[in-house]
Amino acid sequence: MSRALGIYIHVPFCKQKCVYCDFYSLPHREEQMDAYAAALRSQLFETDFSGYEADTVYFGGGTPSYLGPRRLSALLEAVSAACPIAPGAEITFEANPDSAADAGDLSALRRAGFNRISLGMQSADDGELRAIGRVHTTAQVRAAVEAARRAGFDSLSLDLIYGLPGQDLSRWRRNLAAAAELNPEHLSCYGLKAEPGTPLYARRDALPGDEAQAEMYLETVGLLESRGWRQYEISNFAKPGRESRHNLKYWTLGEYLGFGPGAHSDFQGRRFAWARDLEAFLRGEGLLSESQAVTAQERAAEWLMLSLRLTRGLDPGVWESRFGRPFAPFLPFLERCAAAGYALREGPRWRLTPRGFLVSNQIIGELLDHLQEE
Repeated sequence: MSRALGIYIHVPFCKQKCVYCDFYSLPHREEQMDAYAAALRSQLFETDFSGYEADTVYFGGGTPSYLGPRRLSALLEAVSAACPIAPGAEITFEANPDSAADAGDLSALRRAGFNRISLGMQSADDGELRAIGRVHTTAQVRAAVEAARRAGFDSLSLDLIYGLPGQDLSRWRRNLAAAAELNPEHLSCYGLKAEPGTPLYARRDALPGDEAQAEMYLETVGLLESRGWRQYEISNFAKPGRESRHNLKYWTLGEYLGFGPGAHSDFQGRRFAWARDLEAFLRGEGLLSESQAVTAQERAAEWLMLSLRLTRGLDPGVWESRFGRPFAPFLPFLERCAAAGYALREGPRWRLTPRGFLVSNQIIGELLDHLQEE
């Protein structure tokens, strides 16, 4: 029986670099797109997929839609030729609204096998979009959603960012309401972080503070759940049964292989990442920026950390059967978290509350300290 595998294809091209972005993406490289697609095909066909079947395929970036439907369709065909794709697989591509408003192009992608689209909406306010370097408008978001529906996409995700420059709770609430009115199956809502090395980092003092972002986060959870989107991960909400199956692989320690510069993998007990170097990749040089076997202790720590990102939380029985360690040493701390309103016990499982998610780094750190003490 084949083992399930997630495949991630990184597309490092974009029209313009956003001021907050620290992903590996490069603007104004259109002349390299054909060569890049050829290099990706070579990397795919050089990979041994024996014994595996892809049940999720995800094209991320950068801006995959910037490649255009012809290249994207050819790349998905190459994935299928290199690795069997399971019937009913989730096949996603990310898109910016300005490059995804043509129903004809989207129909071509739907016919090619893509069945899920993730749109980078980010805000419903044109001024906010300009302030963070986005090249699309609110009108283009609506046009892209309408085009996606006409093209037959019944699985649509929208990305939003809160904590934007000058944003307050009422403006964020309007953004949420505008996104909800578009009725996507899935919503990802992220708090803005000023990463070192980005243009936004120099302006970080002008961003809403931690308390303001916490208010926006709690508003997000309450508003979306009242309108039918269930929170299933710290930043992700979905209609019933419409969770991102690909991203769940990351959070449940499933196997996945990434292709392209900057892409990460967790495959056959190893974690590795390709160097963020487009030129080397085009030369066919398989440069790894990191590669390591995952020890049992590291895997246990990952399980604790990632399980607490999910609203399903920790299952003591799974912990004990998978890692052969008692769960009891964690209980006193989790009970204190519950008393403070940060955690809930539901049957045998433990999960964080929305307020617990706000301090999840501290909670996870404490649990990892207990793990080290065993």
